Amino acid sequence: MLKKLYLEIWDGQEIKKVEAEVVYSDRKSLGLEVSREGTVRVRAPKRASDLAIQSWVEEKKMWIARHYLEAMARREEAKERGVPDYVRYPALEEKYRRQAREKLSQRTAYFARQMGVSYGRITVRAAKTRWGSCSSRGNLNFHWKLALMPPEVLDYVVVHELAHRREMNHSPAFWAEVARILPDYQERRAWLKKFGQEV
Repeated sequence: MLKKLYLEIWDGQEIKKVEAEVVYSDRKSLGLEVSREGTVRVRAPKRASDLAIQSWVEEKKMWIARHYLEAMARREEAKERGVPDYVRYPALEEKYRRQAREKLSQRTAYFARQMGVSYGRITVRAAKTRWGSCSSRGNLNFHWKLALMPPEVLDYVVVHELAHRREMNHSPAFWAEVARILPDYQERRAWLKKFGQEV
């Protein structure tokens, strides 16, 4: 039973040997994932043969290479930017939190009027997995790091959460409400997915 595979990937300058971990489970089909750090994992059914896994991974080599190189490029960009100032100077985080509360309060009030919805209290915190959330009572939670992002990205998160005041789901009706206010929301959402964790 395979535990690891090794792929040779050309990065434009040299051939890199990339390790891919094979993880077995009760799933029915093969799957791939490349983490933000560049870790490659192959998800395989327990009954999959070594040959079947190797052949399938070889077919997906271009996909793996593209996502792996993107991850490596993000890592290099992060190195060049260095350590964020709020890590070097912890007192700055409190300043950014205050800025976030002010910006988010203003933009939430603005878009709530446009959308014709109400909301409860606004809380600014450091959530581990979410940039924002909306409770069934209409209370809104936002990550303070939104204050460090482009204004249009902050606006997207605000509109996203306010749209939940009409649709507490991610149905087509929900996304239609977001698009009504921000026709280019997909570009803003893509930026958040690609760069948000690096802020």
